[in-house]
Amino acid sequence: MSTEVRTRFAPSPTGYLHVGGARTALFNWLYAKHHGGTFVLRVEDTDESRNTETARSAIFEGMEWLG
Repeated sequence: MSTEVRTRFAPSPTGYLHVGGARTALFNWLYAKHHGGTFVLRVEDTDESRNTETARSAIFEGMEWLG
């Protein structure tokens, strides 16, 4: 069993990244960084009827803005 810390943020691309999602991503990134681990961004694609390319792009742009 691996003891490496690995956190993730998995938004669904059905709308823009909001402050709650940004906060969750930031906390997960900080936890991984503090413990020498890895942070993973995984965009959920299970809701095909509501997923949009605009929302997917907005998530990536928001994450880039966060750093």
